[in-house]
Amino acid sequence: MRVRAGLSGWGLIIETPMVRDGFFYALGLAAVTVVLWKLTHMYSLCAIPVVLAMFFLWFFRDPAREIPDGPGQVVSPGDGVVTEAEWIETVSGSRLRLSIFLNVFDVHVNRSPVGGIVKVMEFRQGGFMNAMKPESVLTNEQTLVVIDAGGYDVSFKQIAGLLARRIVCTLKVGDRVERGQRVGLIKFGSRVDVLMPAEANLKVKTGSRVKGGSTILAVIPSGTMRAEDLAVAAVA
Repeated sequence: MRVRAGLSGWGLIIETPMVRDGFFYALGLAAVTVVLWKLTHMYSLCAIPVVLAMFFLWFFRDPAREIPDGPGQVVSPGDGVVTEAEWIETVSGSRLRLSIFLNVFDVHVNRSPVGGIVKVMEFRQGGFMNAMKPESVLTNEQTLVVIDAGGYDVSFKQIAGLLARRIVCTLKVGDRVERGQRVGLIKFGSRVDVLMPAEANLKVKTGSRVKGGSTILAVIPSGTMRAEDLAVAAVA
């Protein structure tokens, strides 16, 4: 997700900790500033696109993170505040679900909560209601990713919010991902949900502030297996 720019002939390469979209927005607003100055020569009017350009450069920041390397650890897929942490019943059995709300001031680059193989990658069209509302998980535009972490699945959703109008996910079925790997972003306020085995030992609580790729949400005990894997093992 980082932008690399440089002069290859001079052997100079600079890695900028920012999603390239930030540069696109900033360059467009810089052009607007130039046009406004030529037309009006008004500092106050030209200051508006300059401030907006600075905001976009800041909004699309992509800071480096130290990724935990302990066994069974599930890290946060995004920056924000944990709004829900509960055990729920699904068609596949009990699961631990965490919801994380990202406001407009948070880093919006998303990271994989676990390492493994992508087994499901699904985009669902929908609305753009406030991501803080529980029903947004069912009605809002979203991307679902399910990762086979080896013996169990962990899934996460990128859910659009009231201001979010574009979800970006770079994964496809069959991809191998590493824990904490950059996998996409949601532009402006949004929400990410994580679903994991019910046996997981929760390490955060409602109201906790988390950082994508570095905060440990839960730890999956060794020996945890999917229900279908347990059935196969029993038959064998």
